[in-house]
Amino acid sequence: MMRDASVAQERVRPGTAKRMLRFAVPYAGVLALFLFVVIFAGAIGIVNPLLYREIINNGILKGNVRLIIQFTVLAGILGIFSGTIGLLQSYLSATISSRVILSLRTKLFEHIQQMPLAFFKRVQTGALVTRLNADVDGAQGAFTNILSNVVGNSVTLILVLGAMFVLSWQMTLAALILIPLFIFPTRVWGRKLQNITRERFDLIAAMNTLMIERFNVAGAHLAKLFGRPQDDSKEFRSKAARVSDIAVTRTLYGSFLSAGLMLVGTLATAFAYGWGGKLVVQHRLDLGTIVALVAYMARFYTTLRGLSSVQVTVMTALVSFDRVFEVLDLRPMIQDRPHAVAIPPGPARIVFDRVSFRYPTPSEVSLASLESIAEPDWMPQQTLLWDISFVAEPGQLIALVGRSGAGKTTITHLLARLYDVQQGSVSINGIDVRNAKVESLHQRIGTVTQDAHLFHDSIRANLLYAKPNATDEELTAALRAAQILPLINSLPEGLDTLVGESGYRFSGGEKQRLAIARLLLKAPDIVILDEATAHLDYEVETAIQRACETALRGRTSIVVAHRLSTILKADQILVVQKGRIVQRGTHAELLERRGLYAELYRPQLIHSCPNED
Repeated sequence: MMRDASVAQERVRPGTAKRMLRFAVPYAGVLALFLFVVIFAGAIGIVNPLLYREIINNGILKGNVRLIIQFTVLAGILGIFSGTIGLLQSYLSATISSRVILSLRTKLFEHIQQMPLAFFKRVQTGALVTRLNADVDGAQGAFTNILSNVVGNSVTLILVLGAMFVLSWQMTLAALILIPLFIFPTRVWGRKLQNITRERFDLIAAMNTLMIERFNVAGAHLAKLFGRPQDDSKEFRSKAARVSDIAVTRTLYGSFLSAGLMLVGTLATAFAYGWGGKLVVQHRLDLGTIVALVAYMARFYTTLRGLSSVQVTVMTALVSFDRVFEVLDLRPMIQDRPHAVAIPPGPARIVFDRVSFRYPTPSEVSLASLESIAEPDWMPQQTLLWDISFVAEPGQLIALVGRSGAGKTTITHLLARLYDVQQGSVSINGIDVRNAKVESLHQRIGTVTQDAHLFHDSIRANLLYAKPNATDEELTAALRAAQILPLINSLPEGLDTLVGESGYRFSGGEKQRLAIARLLLKAPDIVILDEATAHLDYEVETAIQRACETALRGRTSIVVAHRLSTILKADQILVVQKGRIVQRGTHAELLERRGLYAELYRPQLIHSCPNED
């Protein structure tokens, strides 16, 4: 029963239960119907003990066989009717909880989609999947329990108490004295179950992360090359064993609680028979009333036990809601401002004006509970870009060059507003990208990166992601321009061929060409190429360069490249070193200055043009 001691220090935030119930407000009409069914079912359940009382007092004791048969048949009919009402009650509670959880899960997914790129760079994918699956499923179980047990049992408890007071207020008060024996254990064990539930979700998140990292193509490839399956299995086994131990602990806690409550109920029933039997012998109470009271008392403690277990269930399930709300409360850094404007389509003029940038702190973009090792906020934040200024006129090609880690890709991320600058501004046609609607900004920009990502879907679906309403003719034209149409036509399934996870069924060059075809299909006003031709051989690269010249004519382009073929055609080359622009000019101008640019690219000139000095 050992567990992580740090989990016990965490508590569900105040107001979680109220937020949970707010999700049910849109279904008020169905809830009202459910409440009516619950009250009706509770009322039917109250009638049977009264029928038993009449059968004993006026049937058995008075020898009235006809009355016995009549009331017995009536009790059977009410039992069938009660069962039918119970099915309807279960259906309504399941329907309401499913709709509420659908809203919650959808809202969580949409909220995560709005998170900035920095968020996904920090969090564990498995932890996010756990929030969307295990945590939301736990929340659904809690909501179903609240509807079917809390509401139903509460109504039943009120009706049973009312009937018991009518039959004998003295025995009813005696039954109420034992209620604290129900409440205290549920609060103690409920807190323990709440703690181990949180630990269980954390462990499941860690297991999901391990599986995702080892089972994707890149992770499996690395694991095969380094040959450490035993170590991975050992790590997975330790986490799975802890989850298994928690399952045993949960069962034991639940059994202890159930056994304790059952014992209290049994003692109360025995007390009722003893005291009630004495009253019957003394002719102070009739036998039928005692039987009805004992039946009500059994129903009372059964209902009370149900409410007690629901309290435990809700206390532990509030952890699920709390973990979901924790993500929903994380405000996305990148979102539309109140008066954001759309960037109209057409030729684009890009201006970087004295831009300085550092990556945001962990608390600004992420949650410690979603990271395996949280980085403290007091760690120094390094400024990556300093005083970056340049202008890209409509139709111009700007090349960013420099050594790895200089900040070239970061500059392109600021244009697409994957991050916000701390100083200066980035604008398109005079509109600061921070004041632009994010959707319109991303519609104007198309990007191809060095590691082109493809979804585990068909070629057609990957292309249509850029333009959902594209025709087959448009798809063919884009593939032809990207110099990959002959390969697609040679595949048995053609456009319906699955690309595999991250496109691993294709080579690096083929993935790049599919990504370029996707870009050409989108036909954006601004194009960002981040080492887009890195995986292509010289022949294919030359063909794609020709296709891009035609397809991107009139569009503003920013290219991060080391290959000379791209740099030669740039209207302006910006040489980036340690976050600063240290040189700018055309290819010829920069070579004459014999600075960093010449140092980086003279070897390429010698290799491609041996006769050139």
